[in-house]
Amino acid sequence: MEALVSCHGGRFRENLLFTHRGLSGPAILQISSYWTPGEPIHIELLPERSGEAMLFANRRSRALPATVLSETLPRRFAQQWCEAMGATQPIAPMSDKALRAFAEALHDWQVKPCGTSGYTKAEVTLGGVDTDELSSKTMEAMRVGGLYFIGEVVDVTGQLGGLNFQWAWASGFAAGKSV
Repeated sequence: MEALVSCHGGRFRENLLFTHRGLSGPAILQISSYWTPGEPIHIELLPERSGEAMLFANRRSRALPATVLSETLPRRFAQQWCEAMGATQPIAPMSDKALRAFAEALHDWQVKPCGTSGYTKAEVTLGGVDTDELSSKTMEAMRVGGLYFIGEVVDVTGQLGGLNFQWAWASGFAAGKSV
């Protein structure tokens, strides 16, 4: 499902995938470059929609919050999310305060990941040889002549969509031309 995820200044509106291991998909892969262990990731489940308006439009209804949300969100997700939030009663008897808090959670669901799948499953890693220590034209180390670094060993992280491949090929080409 599409969501807006944010963490430490990074914001991505991409698809969010729920797997048997946890959250995944382009949104999570993108925001993982900004996440630090112990910190939450903020997920907006209804980008460009008002959860409050959806819920209050059904204020006099005997509909369950999950039923209303499943008009926009995947049905099984809506059911599980409402159960986890304790919103299992019909909308009509819920207080305005409870409805607003529930709607607010739809726009700022805070998830604290307990970890990652590790380097064996990583799409991109952070860190590596500092680009300030390399010639941008040849990829040669400034302090040690004849030593070159290219690709993912250099501290360059691109967004999803082939940018890391492009960096690997371009840096390899630059180094190859100079030796």
